[in-house]
Amino acid sequence: MMRRTVLAGLMAVSLTALAGCGFQLRGLNQPTLAIPELNLNANVSPFSEEVRRSLENAGTRISDTADIRVNLGDERISENRLTRSDSGSRETEVTLTAPFSVQRDSDDAYLLNQQQLEASTTVLLSTDDIYSGEEVRTEAIRQLRRDAATQLIDRLDALETP
Repeated sequence: MMRRTVLAGLMAVSLTALAGCGFQLRGLNQPTLAIPELNLNANVSPFSEEVRRSLENAGTRISDTADIRVNLGDERISENRLTRSDSGSRETEVTLTAPFSVQRDSDDAYLLNQQQLEASTTVLLSTDDIYSGEEVRTEAIRQLRRDAATQLIDRLDALETP
């Protein structure tokens, strides 16, 4: 009887340890894209580099000779103060917007015309510590770029391409 209790306890502890150690299957939550090759037409910027990296991670090769072209505009970052205090912490909404379109290269027909990517988040910025506030803002913008790149992949995945 004591042996069963000890074995059950050890099994419970090992399962809890396995679940708590961050075990996950490889490839889980990795976006995949059915389009094997794309031409990315964009100015060099941190946002376009994030889009390029996300597309390549989704299994799409970036090539100048691809039949589908993504025209990516420059990102715009806007901030909107949500709290009205002049000192201390203030809540700020940071929004990234970027225009894009998708064209077929063979006849320049638009598959998606004048589309907009938009991602936003709310951050708490402190006027007491300007350095940490800038760090929080910079990390928020990095995350918004990743979110917008994921949005673009989702929209490209929904395209019906020949």
